Amino acid sequence: MAQKHDRNGKRKTKMNSNANWGNRLALIGITVVVFSLSVVVHFGKASLEEKDLEYRAKEQNLEKVLAEEEARAAQLEEYRIYVQTKQYVEKVAKEKLGLVKKDEILLKPKENK
Repeated sequence: MAQKHDRNGKRKTKMNSNANWGNRLALIGITVVVFSLSVVVHFGKASLEEKDLEYRAKEQNLEKVLAEEEARAAQLEEYRIYVQTKQYVEKVAKEKLGLVKKDEILLKPKENK
C-alpha cells in the first residue's frame, strides 16, 4: 500500500486533509465577511456624503435668511429711533390729524366743481 506524503515528508492523514479543508473554508468565510462589511461601509459613506451636501445647502440658506433678518432688524431699530423724534411727531400731526404750528398758515387748494 502506498502512503501519501506531503512536501516535508510527513505522512498525510485524512485528519490533516480535513483540517486543511476547514482552514480554507474559514479563510473563504472571513474573506466574504470582510468584503460584505466593506460594501456596507461604502454605501453608508455615500449616504452620509449625500446628507452632508443637503445639510450644507440648508445651512447656506439659513445663513442667507439670518443676514436678511438682521438687516431687517437694523431697519426696524432705526425706525423705532425715528418714531421717538419730535420731527416724526410733527409729521404725523400734520398728515393724519391736520394740525399746524401756531406760526404756520395752512393753504388748501380750491376744489373745482
